[in-house]
Amino acid sequence: MLAGTLLVANRGEIAIRICRAAAEVGLRTVAVFPADDEASLHTRKADAAHQLPGRGVAAYLDIDAIIAAARATGATAIHPGYGFLSENATFARRCAEAGIIFVGPAPETLERFGDKHAARQLAHSLGVPTLPGTAAPTSVADARAFLKSLGRGGAVMVKAVAGGGGRGMRPVTAESDLDEAFARCSSEALSGFGNGDLYVERLVRRARHIEVQVIGDGRAVSHLWERDCSLQRRRQKIVEIAPAPGLDPKVRDRLIEAALKLAAAANYKNLGTVEFLVDAETGQHFFIETNPRLQVEHTVTEEVTGLNLVELQLRIAGGATLADLGLTRDRVPPPRGMALQARINLESIAADGTVKPGGGTLTAFEMPSGRGIRIDSNGYVGYRTSAVYDPLLAKLIVHTGAARLGDVLTKAFHALCEMHVAGAPTNIPLLQALLTDETVRIGRADTEFVEANAADLAMRANAGHRPHLYFATTTEADRGPVTGRAGAKVDAVDPLAVLAYGQAARPGVSSHKPDESALPDGMLAVRAPLQGTIVSLAVEEGATVLRGAQLAIMEAMKMEHVVAADATGIVREVHVTLGDTIWEGQLLLTVEPVDGVGQTVAESDTVDLDHIRPDLAEMLARRALTRDEKRPDATARRRKTKQRTVRENVRAVDRCRTAPPPWPRRPAHAQPGGRPRHRRRARQWRSLWRSGVACRHPGLRLHGFRRHPGRAQPLEDRSHDRRRRAGPHAARAVRGGRRRAPG
Repeated sequence: MLAGTLLVANRGEIAIRICRAAAEVGLRTVAVFPADDEASLHTRKADAAHQLPGRGVAAYLDIDAIIAAARATGATAIHPGYGFLSENATFARRCAEAGIIFVGPAPETLERFGDKHAARQLAHSLGVPTLPGTAAPTSVADARAFLKSLGRGGAVMVKAVAGGGGRGMRPVTAESDLDEAFARCSSEALSGFGNGDLYVERLVRRARHIEVQVIGDGRAVSHLWERDCSLQRRRQKIVEIAPAPGLDPKVRDRLIEAALKLAAAANYKNLGTVEFLVDAETGQHFFIETNPRLQVEHTVTEEVTGLNLVELQLRIAGGATLADLGLTRDRVPPPRGMALQARINLESIAADGTVKPGGGTLTAFEMPSGRGIRIDSNGYVGYRTSAVYDPLLAKLIVHTGAARLGDVLTKAFHALCEMHVAGAPTNIPLLQALLTDETVRIGRADTEFVEANAADLAMRANAGHRPHLYFATTTEADRGPVTGRAGAKVDAVDPLAVLAYGQAARPGVSSHKPDESALPDGMLAVRAPLQGTIVSLAVEEGATVLRGAQLAIMEAMKMEHVVAADATGIVREVHVTLGDTIWEGQLLLTVEPVDGVGQTVAESDTVDLDHIRPDLAEMLARRALTRDEKRPDATARRRKTKQRTVRENVRAVDRCRTAPPPWPRRPAHAQPGGRPRHRRRARQWRSLWRSGVACRHPGLRLHGFRRHPGRAQPLEDRSHDRRRRAGPHAARAVRGGRRRAPG
C-alpha cells in the first residue's frame, strides 16, 4: 500500500473525491492551484495546498511545475484525476524519473491507448470489430474520398487522434461541411492536446454508447461491468447509468470479452474504460476508444458494486494484485440494483435547444440528501465561477436497490427538484425534462436523442412547471450587460506562455473596459454569443466585412464557436484581444453598417449566374461520359446496322409524348367516306402518338384500323401475326407500301 503524501494534480470535484479516498487509507494529501483558482473548494479539502505559477488551465498542464510542487511538499505519489495530465505519457515518465509513483497506467499503455488510431489497429488485430475509417493522420481530400465511398446517405465522424471528452469531434453528413469540421476539430485538438492530427470513421446514426470498466495489475485483468452513456450532447455525456438497462446479455458478454482482450494485450495496470458503439437496430458492436484513466462516471460503478474505485487505484499503485483485492474474474461482485449520474453544468438553454456556458457568483447552493443520494461537487455559496475551466459544477448520483430503469429515473428527478442553485444558470431544468421523457423512460434513447429533440426538451425545460422542493430565499438581480472579462487573459497560441503572466493583473477584471453607453449613433455592437475565450480574431480596425463573414472564434465547453458579422460594414473598434476570457453579451467589436463600400464589396456581392461551382462541374463531367458523344465507337456500330442508340430512342419517345406531327390533310374524295372519316383517323393518330405506339415504329405508315368494341387498335400492333386473316374493312400497316386487298 502507498505511504506518505499524495499530490492531487487536478481541481474541482474530482480533486475533492481523490482527497477523501486518500484520507480513508491514511495518506496525507496536497492540493495544487494557480492564483486565479485559489477560491476553488479543493484547496480546502486537502491537508495542504501548494500554489502553481501561471494561471488557468495551462498551470495544471505544466509538468515541470507539478513535479517541482511534489518535491517541495515531499509527495511520494501523484494522482492525475481525469483530464489535464491524466493521459500524458511524458508526465508519467517524468514522475518515474523523479522517483514519484504515478497513480495510473504505465507510460507505454498511455501511449498505446492515447493514440486512438493505434488503439483501433490493436483492436482490429485482436479480432475486435471496429468501424470502417481512414488511417491517421488524414487529410481533407482523404476524408472526402472516404465519405464518397460510403455512397448516398453516408456520414462520417471526424475525430482527433489524441485526447477525448468530445473535444475535436464532429459528425459530418454533407461533403460541403467537411472543410469547416476539419478546421474546427484540428484547432480544438491542437489547443487541447497539442496534436491536431485527425481521422474519420463511419458514423453509426442510431447507436447506444456502452463502456466497460476494466481493472488490471500488470499481469491479470478483470472487469467491473458496464455503463450506458448514450444520453449525451455534442459527444459529451450528461447522464450515465449502470448497469446498461435493457442490454441483451449476449451483447454484454461480447463487450466484456472484447474489453478484456484489449486490456490483456496491453498488460493493463490500474483502471481503464473500453468504449463501444452498439447498433440499436442490429445489436452489432464496434470498438471506438480506450480511456486509460479514471472516468467522470466512475461513481455509478461504485454504487452498484460497492467498491471504492479511487481506493483500488491507490492500492494497485502500491503493489496490490487483483487476487489481493478479491477482484479476479471469478470473484467480480455482481451489480446490485441500478445507479444513475447526472452532470450539473453551468449553462443556459435557448428556446431552440442550443446551449451556452454560464457563470456568476453562487448565491444559493443547497444539495439533496437521503438514502441512495450522493453529491460530488466543488460549489458553495459565494463561489465565483470561472469560464476558463470546465463548466461541471456537481454530479448527482442516485442508487436504487431494484434494477428498474423507471425507479432510478424517478429518484433522480425528485433529487433534482430538491437541488437549489442560484447566482449562475445551470442545466437542472434540462435534466428534469430529459429524465421524464417517455423515450428515455422506456430505454429507447440513443446517442443522437438529445440533439434530435433539443428544441422540445428546451421548451419543457423553460416552461418552469417543475416542482421546487426547497425555500427560494434568494433572488438574482439582472446584472445587465457585462463589460469586464470573465477571467484572466491567456495566450491562445502558446498555453505555457501564461506562466509569465504578471501577478499585477487582477483576475476577472478587464484592463480596458469599453464604454458601451457611448456607442455612436448608427453603430452596430457585436457581442459575445456565449461565455468563453477568444482564440482567434480575423479582423482589425478599419477592415471591411461582409454579412456572414467570420469575425472571431471563441472556445467554450470544449468546442470552438464562430462569431460572424450580422451586416456588411467597416470595423471601427475592436474591444478584445487574443486570450481574453469574456462573459456572454460582452461587447467585442463595433461595426459601421454600409450599403456599399467600394469596388471590393460590390464585386464580392455580385453573383455570377453563369458560374458553375466545382462540385456541379464534376457532376456535369461525369454525366457527359454517358452521352453518345463520348461513345463514338459504340455509336458507329449502331449506325453501321442502320439503328439508333438507346438515348436516341429515348429522345424519340420524348418527342412523341410532347407534340405529335400533324395528320396529312387529304382531300375528301381520296377515300370512300369523305372528310368525316379523315378527321376520325386524325384523332386516332393523335391518340396513338400520345400513347407511344406510333413513335415506337416511326418507319411504319398506319393505313387502317381494326374496329373493336369500345376502342380502336392499330393493325400494326398485330402485323407480326401472319396467320390471322384481316376483315373486309381492315387495312394492314406495311413499311413504305400500299394497302393490299385481304386474302
